Amino acid sequence: MSQTYEILNLLGQIIFGGYFIMSGIKHFKNHAHLTGYAAAMKVPQASLAVFASGVLLLLGGLGILFGVYTNIAAWLLIIFLVPTTLMIHSFWKMSDPQTRMGNEINFYKNLALIGALLMYLHY
Repeated sequence: MSQTYEILNLLGQIIFGGYFIMSGIKHFKNHAHLTGYAAAMKVPQASLAVFASGVLLLLGGLGILFGVYTNIAAWLLIIFLVPTTLMIHSFWKMSDPQTRMGNEINFYKNLALIGALLMYLHY
């Protein structure tokens, strides 16, 4: 493996894993706010769902960051992203244009992350 590849791979792990780690930490720091939003979006057992999703994000992000149990880490993140994308960012149900646009952006961002994780499983 070339040194350039190793540097790029490490940088990718830091950015990609760090993104999910920071999201997981925010789930714990902003638990009450996220629980309220999840409940408004009709997520069952919203408080537990926010806590569990924080755990999935944190563990998945740490696995990616440190390059350990990467297949498990990728699946944990996919398990978080699929229902979140469909339940929380269901832009097609929203009438307010600004809210709809923000959720449409997040919906497609999450689809891209799911795609990246599926490719990650290949390697």
